[in-house]
Amino acid sequence: MTDQTQRKRRPVSPAEAALRRLAAPIAPALRRAGWLSAVSECLWAGQAAVAALAIGGLVSGQAVLSPVAAALVFLALAAVRAGLDALAGRLAQRAANRLVADVRLQLTSAARQTPRADRPAPAELASLAAEKAVMLAPWAARYQPAMTRARIVPVVLLALTAYFSWAAAIVLFVAGPLIPVFMALVGMAAKEASERQMSEIGSLNVLLADRIAAIADLRLLGAEARAGADLATASDGLHQRTMKVLAVAFLSSTVLELFSALGVAMVAVYVGFALLGEIRFGAWGGPLSVEAGIFLLMIAPEFFQPLRDLAAAWHDRVSAQAVAEEAGEAQRAIAASGTILGHGAAAEPLPPAPFGWHGLTVRPGPEAPPLHFPDAMVAPGGALGIKGPSGAGKTTLLAALGGLIRAESGEIRWGDVVLDDETADRIRAGIGWLPQTPRFIDAPLSEALTLGRPGDLAAALRAARAEDIIAALPGGLSARLGDLGGGVSGGEARRLMIARAHHAGARLILADEPTADLDPDTADAVLAGLMTLRDIGAALIVASHDPRVLAAMEQVLEIAPQTPDTEAEAAQ
Repeated sequence: MTDQTQRKRRPVSPAEAALRRLAAPIAPALRRAGWLSAVSECLWAGQAAVAALAIGGLVSGQAVLSPVAAALVFLALAAVRAGLDALAGRLAQRAANRLVADVRLQLTSAARQTPRADRPAPAELASLAAEKAVMLAPWAARYQPAMTRARIVPVVLLALTAYFSWAAAIVLFVAGPLIPVFMALVGMAAKEASERQMSEIGSLNVLLADRIAAIADLRLLGAEARAGADLATASDGLHQRTMKVLAVAFLSSTVLELFSALGVAMVAVYVGFALLGEIRFGAWGGPLSVEAGIFLLMIAPEFFQPLRDLAAAWHDRVSAQAVAEEAGEAQRAIAASGTILGHGAAAEPLPPAPFGWHGLTVRPGPEAPPLHFPDAMVAPGGALGIKGPSGAGKTTLLAALGGLIRAESGEIRWGDVVLDDETADRIRAGIGWLPQTPRFIDAPLSEALTLGRPGDLAAALRAARAEDIIAALPGGLSARLGDLGGGVSGGEARRLMIARAHHAGARLILADEPTADLDPDTADAVLAGLMTLRDIGAALIVASHDPRVLAAMEQVLEIAPQTPDTEAEAAQ
């Protein structure tokens, strides 16, 4: 496409541009649906002509078509219109369903390949993918075909009207554009109201997820009433936003229906007085005939119908633009945070081998300075501690070793295998990941610990000193802890994570501050579980401030805080 062509294109808003990008794969299907529905509505002119000829012939006694023939032609055209409408509706609905599915897939795929800490809040993503993405469907199924009809049908019917009466054509020409003008004016208010509603939906979902996650703490603090009041306030806010959107929609529909009714009424008044002989102008070459008058009366409402359909679907466009813009922002935020290495496919773990890295440089965020890490290696059955002040990059290093952050330079090796997109799934299959904040899948605990793998779960629980945790839970292994491990303490959750790694036969354990914020007895139990994993051949890499944990390691790697001076030295 040439620059000159691009300059001639009408500029679009960021929201409209985002919506077009999302809808690009379904644009051909939507165009076909729009043209089919436009042809269907234009066929009404044929039905109106048949009816006008039949009725005019009965009035004048000089029938061009017999009533039976006219009825058959009218019904045949009606059947064709019904078929075209059904086909157009099916095409548009399929395209709408594909659009929603594609947006959901894009969001979930991008989030799956993004480190958890860098993603938008899970509640925000869930709200966007589940509730808000559905609002794209009415835009595709209704607004886009209506826009095509509004561009074609009124022009065709206006030309047919002008062929019989220039006066009636002037009435339609003046009244018709008033609908898009007022539709645009109302659309400005509707856009702002819809954006506020979208924001309220996301905020309410985030607040609800936060309160559910903290329900145990809220009960301990006696803050259930306050939390309930916060949710009620947020819910009332969403209710008010929704009612404002509906009020704008109903008001705009009333105004637009008024203009279309006035336009049809003016045509009817003109035709009526012209047929009575009171008005002798407005037709070409003589008075308006009965057939022409009936034809004009029948197509006048259809002239406004596409514009009314477009006005009714205008709020679908506004809502879809708000959703598309939010989805685009979420995708940009996810893309800016980098992606996890690998393809996320199931893979067989690599055999035990020394694990190490050389010349490693990692940038923890798009705006953050790069971090340079000293080289190290740990053998199977070995234990490496990583120490350093907060902010030195211990967690970043562990994330890079697990393939959760892409290194800017350097190598990470499992034996002779270099960590990259093609090997990450196999390397990660042999890693047990113990984050500072444990995470579980929302499933019975037996499934959350085994992840569907066969093995001796009881032995894994014994090795992790976690048997008493299961015994104290209502339902035991049938209990559901949720994503954050609700119902168990932080130390108990970490021991369960150790049991999961033991059951999986992990060959390398990456543990981030495993004893942070734990009392001495619980910390000892967590450390004993880690040492049990080492004793059966797993390599340990543990980032910690705890002197007891570091003392239990065979070697300790110290990471110093990195300043601009140290970065310059590393670059040299």
